Amino acid sequence: MIYYTTFGWLQKNLKEYFEHTGKRMQFPEITNYLYKNGKLSTNRPDTLHANTTFDFMADEEFEKIMDATIVSVTPSSQELPREVGEDDIIPDQKDVFVIRHPRYTRPFLHSHDYFEIDFVSSGSCRFFFEKESRVMSKGELCIIAPGSDHDLLIDDDNSMVFCIMIRKSTFDTTFFSLLSQKDLLAQFFHNILLGQSHPNYLLFFAKDTKHITIILRNAFMECYKNDSYNNVCCISWINLMFICLLRNYSQTLQFYDYQMGSDFSLVLQYIQHNYRTITLSSLAEFFHYSEPHLCTLIKQNTGCKFTALIKQLRMSDAVKLLNNTDLKVGEIAEYIGYNSADHFSRVFRQTYGVPPQEYKKLHKTDKKTAFP
Repeated sequence: MIYYTTFGWLQKNLKEYFEHTGKRMQFPEITNYLYKNGKLSTNRPDTLHANTTFDFMADEEFEKIMDATIVSVTPSSQELPREVGEDDIIPDQKDVFVIRHPRYTRPFLHSHDYFEIDFVSSGSCRFFFEKESRVMSKGELCIIAPGSDHDLLIDDDNSMVFCIMIRKSTFDTTFFSLLSQKDLLAQFFHNILLGQSHPNYLLFFAKDTKHITIILRNAFMECYKNDSYNNVCCISWINLMFICLLRNYSQTLQFYDYQMGSDFSLVLQYIQHNYRTITLSSLAEFFHYSEPHLCTLIKQNTGCKFTALIKQLRMSDAVKLLNNTDLKVGEIAEYIGYNSADHFSRVFRQTYGVPPQEYKKLHKTDKKTAFP
């Protein structure tokens, strides 16, 4: 049987239980506790109506709106599951679901078959991942891959953490094409978050939290509207969030691979910025890896061998320069790291089927930009 309450009522009881007993409960446990004490209703409250945006609303005012959000629950005596399916928490007909992460809960490591994104809008929280933990501060945004054991702990009334849940199929079909605008970042997502089964996460740091907070406020409200547009609107808001991250904060990206025990994104970023002159030996020396081990890591994390990766980055920049500048073929060859125009032309033809000069004619545009 389905019962109804509000998020604020659940949060109030979570805090009071903690203050009175010194113990914490997980979300399903507080649901059962309220059910046993007759504090849930079988009558659905009036639906929350808020046909506005929230650009200038104070945090306290928006908190009241979130507290009034209706929650439907089904009490259960079963043990808490260590593995949570997307259909267990993401409502039917929705691809994205946004909540305010509850405060004063009991840490309980669990994994999902969907993507979870946690954004610290204000204050801080403790992030548990596998057998480790760290503090996440205001402005940090964490993308947790499916199959990773994790949880969050918020221990005060002033910290706000948005929790965004995205179906794995939706992430792949809707958001991955946007992330593919970044060469190495795209391969990173595909091979690490989608292609691997071991625990990992990505971390961004947003210096200006206001913009992302506004986006997530609107995404949150769309989740609780009952018209035919809410799902599309929510996806659009999350698209804007990803654009904001990639446009303004991609340089802050950190990747944590629990199996590897390190942040391999630093290696990828170094390759991205230095591909014109880098060699495998210089890269291995810089990061204190052996060359064979580094080759293995690059292959695992990008799907490419080192030489193929460098060629891909060079060809990508060559196409941009041919399409958008008046540089000569020899100048482009030198810029992207080739010793001769002839060598560059041979590699380009092998890649695209035509020499650079012909490619330039086929893709000629009147809009030219300055030399990078």
